[in-house]
Amino acid sequence: MVFALMGCQEPINSPHPSGAALGKTLFSSFSERPKHLDPARAYSSNEIELIGQIYEPPLQYHFTKRPYELEPLTLTAMPHLTLLDKQGRVLAPNAPAEQVAQSVYELQLRDDIRYQPHPAFVPAMHSVALRTVEGLADFPERASRTVTAADYVHQIKRLADPRVSSPIYGLMRETILGLGELGDRLAARQQKGEPIHLEVESLAGAVAVDARTLRITLKGRYPQFIYWLAMPFFAPIPPEVERFYARPGMAEKNLSLDWQPVGSGPFFLAENDPNRVMRLVRNPNYHLESYPGRPDLRLPLIDQAVYSLEKEDIPYWGKFLQGYYDSSGIASDTFDQAIRVAPDGTPELSAEMQGRHLQLVTALRPSLWYVGFNDLDPVLGGRGNAARKLRQALSIALDWEEFISIFLNGRGIPAQGPIPPGIFGHREGAAGLNPVTHIWQQGRLQRRSLADAKQLLAEAGWPQGRHAQTGAPLVLYLDTMAGGADAKARLDWYRKQFAKLGVQLVVRATDYNRFQDKMLKGSAQIFEWGWNADYPDPENFLFLLYGPNRKAGLNGENAANYQSAEFDRLFVQMKDMQNGPARQAVIDQMRALVQHDAPWAFAYVSKSYALRHGWMAPRTPNLMANNTLKYTDLDPSARVAYQQKWNRPALWPLFAGLAGAGLLVTVAWRAWRRREAAQT
Repeated sequence: MVFALMGCQEPINSPHPSGAALGKTLFSSFSERPKHLDPARAYSSNEIELIGQIYEPPLQYHFTKRPYELEPLTLTAMPHLTLLDKQGRVLAPNAPAEQVAQSVYELQLRDDIRYQPHPAFVPAMHSVALRTVEGLADFPERASRTVTAADYVHQIKRLADPRVSSPIYGLMRETILGLGELGDRLAARQQKGEPIHLEVESLAGAVAVDARTLRITLKGRYPQFIYWLAMPFFAPIPPEVERFYARPGMAEKNLSLDWQPVGSGPFFLAENDPNRVMRLVRNPNYHLESYPGRPDLRLPLIDQAVYSLEKEDIPYWGKFLQGYYDSSGIASDTFDQAIRVAPDGTPELSAEMQGRHLQLVTALRPSLWYVGFNDLDPVLGGRGNAARKLRQALSIALDWEEFISIFLNGRGIPAQGPIPPGIFGHREGAAGLNPVTHIWQQGRLQRRSLADAKQLLAEAGWPQGRHAQTGAPLVLYLDTMAGGADAKARLDWYRKQFAKLGVQLVVRATDYNRFQDKMLKGSAQIFEWGWNADYPDPENFLFLLYGPNRKAGLNGENAANYQSAEFDRLFVQMKDMQNGPARQAVIDQMRALVQHDAPWAFAYVSKSYALRHGWMAPRTPNLMANNTLKYTDLDPSARVAYQQKWNRPALWPLFAGLAGAGLLVTVAWRAWRRREAAQT
């Protein structure tokens, strides 16, 4: 046994199957099962991280170019845009938005885009007896076919299907010609109990001109629509896959698009065990695509990616340092071990991390974190002065400068409005400060005093946290997806912030899926959430506060259910404008409105710190693209060498144990011999 252990190629403490580290396999993790893998429904970052590798929308972000630039993915060229007036006459590309009645995008598809192998493409597999089926592997035959324009049309129709409940339907029904009418027809059929067959439904705004030509028509002008064409919402879905999964009994076996996606991307989901592992494997039908500037490097560069369930940060970090995960974020508990800050404020790797040949990658994320107040709540919601001043008081009391220092190790900046740095419309310095929560003093932002917050609280009818008439204490409820030991300190911090005003905060922690359900029902009072930019335009952040995009009842992304007629009017005006002084002026008005109304307590914009092992190929981080796994490369032999170096077994206890056992056997044998000799 000793010699066998000494001859192993891999460390004996490896959490991965024998030989796995020797292959072109990326090892990463997930902390909670993605709720949706259906591209018409998925919108959370942990969902997009997976389906972005499986599905292919028409466009993608160029991996290395900055500023971010769109390029064709499944198209032969960028979409051709034609603007029409009310009489159907062609307008100039720079025509004013008020003259544009329709925007027509024509997309030409490549002829080499094929789906992953799947039983849905074999007609005989649609009639396999389900009593013999436990999972997708029990269907013996698989096939594929080429992606067609009709598949894109089918997916666009799915955005209006009430059975799907797409989070972008509220926005897209106002954008794509005829989508709202289609949604109304389908909802009426569902209410009457009539069957829904999307393939026979017409949609004027999405037409397959032929097998390779897709035409999408928008109402009016919406320049940001081009960005949506780089998102999984507009990836093709073959109708036969939906029919395959629609059979009674399939959903009970977790055979659905939410569990077993089917796309044309570089990877497919080969294993989905949310209690253990999720595994992406190279799509054998993937089309020809090369790394930018390197035609000799065909994508994807790895064969598979294995995501293991890790619910706690510390065990994950330990395995990362042992070389069993290829990359890692940096939690607050491990920041000092990983990073030291140079005298000029520049972050650097600690000596220990340098000794492990790690790479540090930093970037200011195009994202925003906030605490939301439900506008439907009888205490905190509405445009009344009392509720508004209560929200303003809480916004001052939440000391995000302190939060960034304690929990983020300085990796962030306090947010002042709904648009983060790097996105058009953001204002720096005194021009962009939130006058409700901050003042500009001595050339820098300074949070307003707690006395200001207490004054607002009293004006709201809750002096010192008690009702002015009844004396009843003000008790508020924070719904959060955070839980476990790692989140306790942060949740205690929230309680402390509210307690400064005499307000009692009750934390209701649930898992992310349950949290999403509560948000959809509008039953949360206060919540914490964040938003990563889908595309580099202010509309992508401001639509989070657009009334028709509310979460409750409509499943939009306005999680606070904020309703302001003036904000909605300005949003409609702003979204069709080109970047420039006029658009900036409208955005300034919108920012001032939400700062005053305080539907959010603007929290912080985070700075991303990530570590990668030296066997990972260096690459420029692309925080806008969803499909970056195909660009990842690594050296398996170097990984195994480092794993052996960092995980050498301590064999002396084994030798000591063997020696001790030998000594005991010798002593026992001699005692037995003496006893035998005495008896004779």
